[in-house]
Amino acid sequence: MFEQVVTPGFSDTDALGHINNTKLPVWFLEARNDLFRIFTPDLDPKKWRLILAKIEVEYLGELFYGQQVMIKTYIGHIGNASFRVQQEAWQNGKLAAKGEAIMVHFNFQEKTSEPLPDGIRKQLTVHQRPSEKTVSRYA
Repeated sequence: MFEQVVTPGFSDTDALGHINNTKLPVWFLEARNDLFRIFTPDLDPKKWRLILAKIEVEYLGELFYGQQVMIKTYIGHIGNASFRVQQEAWQNGKLAAKGEAIMVHFNFQEKTSEPLPDGIRKQLTVHQRPSEKTVSRYA
């Protein structure tokens, strides 16, 4: 699991007085940087090997300005060329949002997905939720 603390800014709020729903996908993306380093340690876009295939966010409660938010990032199911990233946003001990992204290992020159290398697969497994530890090479 990766963890990142976000300090909401005043501009993150909306007219209803809480954090705008458009901020969560951005915070979840930023919290995936540690994960991206597994594939591209220097984060050089010219060496990038991932694409985002899908993202979902489920809002469970409000988030507020002036109070830190903890973003937790886990690896879910690992397939042949793709894997699920599961994320949570916590504030004051309460789960306020959950998200899931499907990432694909991708060859930009060939414009096709590629199997996850064994070394990367092992690094991803380290960050899996305990309930997700059963990894299928071909799922």
